[in-house]
Amino acid sequence: METPADASQARPDGPGEGPHTPPLAAAAWRDLCTDCGLSRTTDPKRCGRACQFLRPDYPTMERRVHGRARAPEQYPDELHFGVHRRMLQAGLREPLPGAQWTGITTRLGERLLETGAVEAILTVTGAPEDAWRPQPALVTEPAQMATCRGMRMGYAPLLALLEAALARGYRRLAVIALPCQVYPLRVLEHELPLERLEVIGTPCADNTTTERFHEFLGLLTPEPERVNYLEFRADYYVELRFRGGGKEEIPFLQLPISRLPSDFWPLTCRTCVDYTNALADLTVGYMAGRGEQWLIVRNERGEQLLELLGDELRCSEPRSGGKRRGPVQGFIDNTERAAGGMPTRGMPDWLRPIVGRLMPYIGPRGLELARARLEMKAAESLIHLHRAAPRRARSMVPDHVRQLVSGYRISGITEAGGDGEGQDSGGPAA
Repeated sequence: METPADASQARPDGPGEGPHTPPLAAAAWRDLCTDCGLSRTTDPKRCGRACQFLRPDYPTMERRVHGRARAPEQYPDELHFGVHRRMLQAGLREPLPGAQWTGITTRLGERLLETGAVEAILTVTGAPEDAWRPQPALVTEPAQMATCRGMRMGYAPLLALLEAALARGYRRLAVIALPCQVYPLRVLEHELPLERLEVIGTPCADNTTTERFHEFLGLLTPEPERVNYLEFRADYYVELRFRGGGKEEIPFLQLPISRLPSDFWPLTCRTCVDYTNALADLTVGYMAGRGEQWLIVRNERGEQLLELLGDELRCSEPRSGGKRRGPVQGFIDNTERAAGGMPTRGMPDWLRPIVGRLMPYIGPRGLELARARLEMKAAESLIHLHRAAPRRARSMVPDHVRQLVSGYRISGITEAGGDGEGQDSGGPAA
């Protein structure tokens, strides 16, 4: 899920005023690929050593980026959330209009350009023909960040713009990106002729094609063309807002998940191992924010990014509540029963509205919800890899991800210590 668009936002009127998107080369075919853009560059073979979906080495990369690997023995939350100095619940004192939450990511981009800290920002905007479709963009003016606000669903080959930025002479860059874009960027960072690189990461665990997303909107509302805002909130509701006014809130348990096609979530997203964007300088999300945004400050560069906002930002300590073990084990059981399709739910239809209303009060909340989501994601990745590409389970899943589910019951994995020795059947191109 690409996060930095309000579908109702207008594009700049004058020529040359919007962010720049140069022509992109065709993507090389890869299985288990989210089209980060690297295969579209002049050296697509770099995918073989930089891709997150092959042999990711998070301890080495964390030491390179943050100065040390995660240390859960000393800092227990680093097992879940990665290397960090601190975590915050935060929001802008004056929210930006049209932003997904209060607009922290957008405002950071504006400040980086306003202060001259960077010359350009690689991020995404909406495609001209469909504002929900992410399109990679090279932003060079603070005002251009307004076209990059909000959430989009789909794949954007962001790293394909690295060569265009360098060709224009930019040597101080910021990148706002998803985990599967940040990992290859970090692998290649030391090879790039850059003076400065700021990486703002957004969490991601589930994405789909823009076309599939429109199908989902059609199941949620009879007027999908009017929807210009969608958010999966931390209080177990999906919020829809409509062009022309009005909004609707739908409990998670009442979402039409069972009506989605089995390939709605590609195998890449079902097997992602980095929800929290562990190699970013600063991760900006919401899952532990209790109605606000959730910041993970990972290193000194992340601290400096927050300093750019100064008093514009209100901050508090993230809170935690509820218990995660039951919901996580229930998710694991449902995922295994689905046998490769969408997770099934055995709850009677009459009970779902009642439980849906209770979940914000009895379910895991704040940091406990974020921990639950990470453990669910770890289990989902192992289950689907062992089913569809078992040989990759050894090389693709980091040790810390396996540790997240070591206390849960997963057939053939945690029960018998299975390592997936079967034949690799590959995966679909995303």
